[in-house]
Amino acid sequence: MSDAAPAETLGALPPELLRRIRRIEIRSRRLVNDLFLGEYLAVFRGRGIEFSEVREYVPGDDVRTIDWNVTARLGAPYVKKFVEERELTVQLIVDVSASGAFSSVGKSKREVAAEISALLALAATENQDRVGLLAFTDRIEKYVPPAKGRQHVLRLVRELLGLTPTGRGTSIATAFDYVSRILRRRAVIFVISDFMDTAPYEASLRVLAGRHDIIAVALSDPREFELPDAGLIELEDAESGATMLVDTSDPRVRAHYREAAERARAERIHIFRANGIDTIEVSTASPYVEPLMAFFRRRERASQRAAPAGARSA
Repeated sequence: MSDAAPAETLGALPPELLRRIRRIEIRSRRLVNDLFLGEYLAVFRGRGIEFSEVREYVPGDDVRTIDWNVTARLGAPYVKKFVEERELTVQLIVDVSASGAFSSVGKSKREVAAEISALLALAATENQDRVGLLAFTDRIEKYVPPAKGRQHVLRLVRELLGLTPTGRGTSIATAFDYVSRILRRRAVIFVISDFMDTAPYEASLRVLAGRHDIIAVALSDPREFELPDAGLIELEDAESGATMLVDTSDPRVRAHYREAAERARAERIHIFRANGIDTIEVSTASPYVEPLMAFFRRRERASQRAAPAGARSA
């Protein structure tokens, strides 16, 4: 791949947006090639192990793979041969609500979400997997069906960076319900959001998790957990527009703010654990590569422990 994206892929874009897309592409491609590709492949080898054929048993084969029906019919032992079903569908569900524009340390949550999306999409396309995008607020803002190829990945990044949402709020249930309707085959779903949703979404999550492998990428900013001691300040809810005058010099106010944020985080963690959802915690104050790599290594160890007998003997 060259460092510059083809002009026909990006179209007539504003120069600053074009520069941002190219920066993200270059950085993501380097991370994929240098660090990420092997980890992705080790974890997401395919949608599973599928039966390929039977062959005669040879010494050393796992006896648990013997096909007893064929063995009885042919009068000699035969074993089932399994192959890895390579192609995956990777679905990115990305929160583009107004709270994603917040940042106290540099990059906003939405910028971090775009970079993580590019990294995951490039890793998928390098392995010939299909990747799609759903951007949402309190409604569905943009859906791009899963497809392959570098130009498709560039389109996803362009859509995320160039999208002007019509909604400001967050409805995670709306996104989950939409994906449940449109995805016909099992997929790996990355949900990239700060999960600041006051409406319940666990029922929709449970339905989606029953058919797909879901990984939650939970974005946060340090200021969402700690208020500065700065006297009277006006806080505004980015999604509702409501404002509140807060005396941050009062330790009790700062403690209450921190406790409320921790309760919301604990509730989210409980919901995900109860539904078997893996979580990657990402802060705008720290590089996102480390938590992503740690997640993939955990997944790889877990998949090795759970590998089926047929897969190990194939």
